[in-house]
This record gives sequence, structure tokens and C-alpha cells, in this order.
Amino acid sequence: QVQLVVSGGGQVQPGGSMRLSCAASGFTFSDYVWSWYRQSPSMELELVAHIGTAGDATNYADPAKGRFTISRDNAKNTVYLQMNSLKPEDTAVYSCKTWGPIWQYGSAPLNTYWGQGTQVTVSS
Repeated sequence: QVQLVVSGGGQVQPGGSMRLSCAASGFTFSDYVWSWYRQSPSMELELVAHIGTAGDATNYADPAKGRFTISRDNAKNTVYLQMNSLKPEDTAVYSCKTWGPIWQYGSAPLNTYWGQGTQVTVSS
């Protein structure tokens, strides 16, 4: 049974930091690519950050560059989003998404799983 459990949301003051976690089970975590997305009433679903299977390939949306860091711990089956220097415009519901297995790419349909969203509110 596939499970993705997101934790770490809440309220933080502008300039503060927060770390989100997405713990997975039910599939081979290390074979899957991971992303964090966010959405708010004022924005469409937005890709925030992306990380490859080994953790050495990452990319970020422009608003996240220099402030957010995506990482993964394949031993703990968990992906993280460290968010620093948070701004009110970062307020959104954040969700993790994964797809894979990567070795099946191009040869068969891939699985896609989403974690539940967690609210991040940046406000004084």
C-alpha cells in the first residue's frame, strides 16, 4: 500500500524558516523522482523544486532559487524541502509528488503518487 505522509507545515513569520518532510512507503523510494508543488487561491499549481533519484540533480523554480533546498534521504524514504527567508507570497498549500520507477522510463507507464497538502502560512 502506497503512502506519502507530509509533515512540517504551519505558520511562520516573514524571514523565518520551515522544513517540510514527505515520508513514503509501499514502493522502492530510491527508484523514484521527487518534486514539491504549491498552490494558493492566487496562484496555479506551481512546481517548486525537483530532485533526481540519487539526490545529485536538483532544479528550482525561480521564486525558490537561493532560498529553498530540496533533498532526499533514501535510507529513510523521505524527501525534504528546507525553506529559508520565507516571504508572505510563499503562503500556499505544499504537496509532494513522485513518479517512477525511473528505470521504467520510456518503456512502460510510470506510477505517479501525491502526498496530502500541508498549509504553509507566512505572516506576521
